[in-house]
Amino acid sequence: MLQRKISVLVTGANGFIGKNLIIRLGELSVYKILPFVRGDNLEVLADLVAKADVVIHLAGENRPEDEASFHEVNAGLTFTLCDEIRKRIFNTGCKLPLVLASSTQVRYNNKYGNSKLEAEKAVSNLALSTANPSVIFRLPGVFGKWCRPNYNSVVATFCHNITRGLPIKINDSSTSLSLVYVDDVVSALISAIISPADGLVQGIISPEYSITLGELAAQLESFHSSRNSLLVDPVGIGLPRALYATYVSYLPPKEFLYSIPQYKDARGVFVEMLKTSECGQFSFFTAHPGITRGGHYHHTKTEKFLVIKGRALFRFRHITTGEFFEVLTSGDFPQIVDTIPGWAHDITNMGDDELLVMLWANEIFDRDNPDTFNAKV
Repeated sequence: MLQRKISVLVTGANGFIGKNLIIRLGELSVYKILPFVRGDNLEVLADLVAKADVVIHLAGENRPEDEASFHEVNAGLTFTLCDEIRKRIFNTGCKLPLVLASSTQVRYNNKYGNSKLEAEKAVSNLALSTANPSVIFRLPGVFGKWCRPNYNSVVATFCHNITRGLPIKINDSSTSLSLVYVDDVVSALISAIISPADGLVQGIISPEYSITLGELAAQLESFHSSRNSLLVDPVGIGLPRALYATYVSYLPPKEFLYSIPQYKDARGVFVEMLKTSECGQFSFFTAHPGITRGGHYHHTKTEKFLVIKGRALFRFRHITTGEFFEVLTSGDFPQIVDTIPGWAHDITNMGDDELLVMLWANEIFDRDNPDTFNAKV
């Protein structure tokens, strides 16, 4: 017997956070989405409330042409939503867990913040008067893919402009930003609806990042310049990981690919793919049949070779003892071959076709101090 799906009413379903949330919910087999979007009338909302098992209220107005819309949408829609939930509880006895996306702007005396504070009060009153499970998230700046540039996110604006070679404007580079990544927001929203508790709960998004405008611009500009320098920043964890994913999501499709230099001679080609400040660089090279490459040693530099296509003979000779070693590898059976400091080494294409080899070196090649010394094997 198929398990009934949990119906999730998502207001603001076609907004920045809404799009990311709906995609994630769709990846999970237990949820059915009930979207409420800009332009839908309140009769639609009442019908969706009657069908829903949980509500995630994301709809809001950030930069309206008429500031009266702050109250009308941020507060007014929340009042209506809470009234419909209250009616449902009164008529059926069934509570409806509610998650509200509010803003840290409630701490400031501006029309946007005030309207969000009114929305929070409506949800709080609902929770206190009915014990309806309710969670309020006060979000700082949210960034990530699909956020609208030149609207209310400096990250989106900077990413959009920098990926297109357009200027960015910074009034005060020391201005500090508090940011959360949309994937973390979505994870927190989903967690909030899994086991809702009666009454009011303050939701928390973790991690929350802090960065200045100047640091943000420098980081994004570094991503942009990496295509020319091939030098890639550490982007595997934390804020740099999230910013890099966001940055590349703003690349126009025609910029999905870019060319890198290749160095060609009679032996084959050599191509550097990317470089890192702390973890070396990645390259590949080819060799024609019978060609030998290398014939040198290093004092400190180390390398890892992986034959992708063809057959290669690696030869090693210790530069002081003369000890010799050789190994034959093939792209049909992937093996890593390490080069060892103090051992001269070379590689010969033993096949009838072009040899293709991937190469990692633990440091970026320095032409002024290459740590590479010619030596016959």
